[in-house]
Amino acid sequence: MESPEGVFRSLTFLAISAVVIFGPSGASAAEAAFVKTTYTYKVVGDLSIQADVYRANDAVSRPGVVWMHGGALIVGSRRGVPNGLLDLCRDEGFVLVSIDYRLAPEVKLPAIIEDVQDAWAWVRKEGPSLFHVNPDKLLASGGSAGGYLTMMTGICVKPPPLALLAYWGYGDVDGPWYTEPSPHYRQAAPLVSKEEAYQAVGQKVLTGAEGPEQAARGRFYLYLRQNGLWTKEVSGFDADTEPKKLDPYCPVRNVTPEYPPILMIHGTEDADVPYEESAAMARELARQGVAHELITVPGGGHGLGGADKELIADAHARALEFVKKHLK
Repeated sequence: MESPEGVFRSLTFLAISAVVIFGPSGASAAEAAFVKTTYTYKVVGDLSIQADVYRANDAVSRPGVVWMHGGALIVGSRRGVPNGLLDLCRDEGFVLVSIDYRLAPEVKLPAIIEDVQDAWAWVRKEGPSLFHVNPDKLLASGGSAGGYLTMMTGICVKPPPLALLAYWGYGDVDGPWYTEPSPHYRQAAPLVSKEEAYQAVGQKVLTGAEGPEQAARGRFYLYLRQNGLWTKEVSGFDADTEPKKLDPYCPVRNVTPEYPPILMIHGTEDADVPYEESAAMARELARQGVAHELITVPGGGHGLGGADKELIADAHARALEFVKKHLK
């Protein structure tokens, strides 16, 4: 069996590496460098919640992509941005905004969604003057829990993004996959004790968790999945006794014909977020007449690991074309 840290690292699509700054990369000398600037978009008490903005170093108004990181809403940070998406934004002249949000379990899901809403409101209100983004041409994207948040922007952000790109996301937070013990996590790693799990959390509120801190909080995540406690600890609601309180946080139950166009990517062998999560979302989108596509990657695990490399490359290429289609 793998160590808890190893299992958590392997499941977290955080293999998507962060890039801090790009040079022109073959662009003409007249083209501006692609640079990163960090802003605080919200303050809660003495906690600053920040966003990294990547864009050409000029004053041209440009379309934007808002990236929401994954990590089960427990770990990860705004620095976990896919290289391919950064390259696309640099090459096509888009702004990329990568946001932090407060992490569970120190805050609960309603507060996380409030942070996402506030981040989008800030991008639209302050972005045009701060970093010259076009507030009417914004696309949402994220992976895993960030894919879930991407789906949520279609129902909780007003007006919604122009389009959504969700990598291995999920449309509910209270299905058996999250509320019952996970056979995969009970077999893939040693069982984590409650005492060990809670040593890593419950202190200060965080907006990013990386390195050793991420590994420690990963044990907490494993404990939750091994015991079917993720929904209760992250949302603050009991799916058995308070099911209606979770409905507003399940995109699949809130799709309307006005939901934005969405592209979803998911591997059929995902042991962390079941493929059925994206498939169920696709069925509901079809029922509501919403433009959508689900790219199914046979044999792909969480983050598409284990699938044929050509299929993975094709899925990512189609995702980037989707971004260009909606923002160009």
